[in-house]
Amino acid sequence: MVEYRSAENHYDLLPALAADLVGRQIAVLVAPTLGAALVAKSATATVPIVFVAGDDPVEAGLVESFNRPGGNLTGVSMLSTELVPKQLEILSELVPMAEVFGLLVNAKGVLAKRQSKLAEEAARAIGRRIIVVTASSGIELDAAFAPLVGQRVGGVIVGADGFFSGRRTLVVELAARHSVPAIYGSSIFPVAGGLISYDSNPTYGYRQAGRYAGRILDGANPADLPVMRPDRFLLVINLKTAKALGITVPPSILARATEVIE
Repeated sequence: MVEYRSAENHYDLLPALAADLVGRQIAVLVAPTLGAALVAKSATATVPIVFVAGDDPVEAGLVESFNRPGGNLTGVSMLSTELVPKQLEILSELVPMAEVFGLLVNAKGVLAKRQSKLAEEAARAIGRRIIVVTASSGIELDAAFAPLVGQRVGGVIVGADGFFSGRRTLVVELAARHSVPAIYGSSIFPVAGGLISYDSNPTYGYRQAGRYAGRILDGANPADLPVMRPDRFLLVINLKTAKALGITVPPSILARATEVIE
């Protein structure tokens, strides 16, 4: 029997849900986010845990190493946070004259601090400046674009986070309303009308997590299953949105695109 529990974006509910699942003497626990994996690790040191994490699982303290995880956890690192510098590079290709860029993060998300750090380091490396704004509610999200517009940012990186993904229509509408070019950490945004995205292949991550869960049910030890990395990265661009923003997409980006939405 499969037990499913969802806390959506309510991180404060995760400990109780994890404790409930562990108390049912489950054979394996699958954690689909870094936050869920950290809570699951705190809940049990014996039940095998398979995670799909957006950040470096070693730095986050989930596992000892990629090749030999140790303990009761293994899974897939989607490297979502590590892609922020590449997203900034792509955005600067789209708007090469821009000197200031924005980064939108979820203040309550476990990835926010590292996303901000990597974005600021990447901006300094190319002689640009990053303005970090936060939002963890619908009201805050609506207000987050005001300082970006006030600072005349050339574009914004929307940090990979389930909070934004669940509100992708609103995020895309806000970017369009304020005429701000935005790059996202998931291809669901360009499909919803966003400008461009660069991310790892989510299908791979969840498929691999399912395979690992099956192997553990067959007797494998999670400590011996190496943490997997994405097999490919996706660059998706919406040309209709680019045209609406008055952006001419460089041939260098079109040549690298995995999908072009016209």
